[in-house]
Amino acid sequence: MRRNLIDLYKKKKFKPYIIAEIGNNHNGDFNKAKKLIYEAKRSGADCVKFQTFSSNSLFSKNFLKKNKALKKQSDKFTLKLNQFQYLKNYADKIKINFIATPFSFKEVDYLIDKLKLKLLKIASMDLNNYPLIQYIAKKKVSVILSTGFGTKAEICKAVSILKKNKIKFFLLHCISEYPPNFKKLNLNRINHLKEFFSVPIGFSDHTIGTDASISALTLGANIIEKHFTLNKNLKGWDHSISASPNELKTICDFSKKIPEILGKKNIYRVEAKKNLIQFRRSIVAARNIKAGERIKISDLNYKRPGDGLDPIFYKKIIGKKLKKFLNADQKILLENLKN
Repeated sequence: MRRNLIDLYKKKKFKPYIIAEIGNNHNGDFNKAKKLIYEAKRSGADCVKFQTFSSNSLFSKNFLKKNKALKKQSDKFTLKLNQFQYLKNYADKIKINFIATPFSFKEVDYLIDKLKLKLLKIASMDLNNYPLIQYIAKKKVSVILSTGFGTKAEICKAVSILKKNKIKFFLLHCISEYPPNFKKLNLNRINHLKEFFSVPIGFSDHTIGTDASISALTLGANIIEKHFTLNKNLKGWDHSISASPNELKTICDFSKKIPEILGKKNIYRVEAKKNLIQFRRSIVAARNIKAGERIKISDLNYKRPGDGLDPIFYKKIIGKKLKKFLNADQKILLENLKN
């Protein structure tokens, strides 16, 4: 059964939602894009995400004239806009959610009006692209907003646009480097964002491997977005920092366990009583003690099992006399004592 992220919005606790960020790791190959969707589903992801940009929607003509190699790559590694309809249909067929990141008003219109998407992703690069955020917000669809490159003021401004339009939104903590140094990750920001904005917070992971995603999950991240590839050695922009199918499966499998692992905040004993008795200690005699002897602290020892008098009661014993002889290691009980 597919889990819809929007349906989970109001739930304070839910199993983390895992997004396989395919981006442009299809390298412009439609069949490879379908294969990536299939493998993301097999790995256990809740959702696949694509980027719909073209060379013209993302780069200025003058910039591309000066960067001909980039234009060649961009033209090669992007899909035609109408191809995403078929990819969306395929994702629906194998029952995995489909979302995308638009980079122009035209792409927003296509994703919402043609593909009927109810959830869009806004990339970190567009955190301060308030006209684009406003345009999406006016469409009344839910939004995942990445916060890479952002100052707190920029994040708050973007959020204010979404709130003003009464948009359900999710934030992703993100470091927009590929890959970022671990020292820059600042995963503690996840809980700060959660407390500050009171919405589900996730982590967009650009690191190599699974450690950062696993760490974010243990900190309570509600969403993990991880770049995904079939082969880390392929030519392209993001393959080297992407998760392989096995790595994505590791993240997905761990995410299913995380609610039980994190448990509750309040402190209470969860161990079985039999384990408590087995592992804790009782007060015992440190030596053979005769009846009538007054007990000194040096006469006490503390050994397993804990089915006798707890060590916390040692002060009640010191200075008292024994009613009967006790062997070394024999439990000292209150009924054995007299003043």
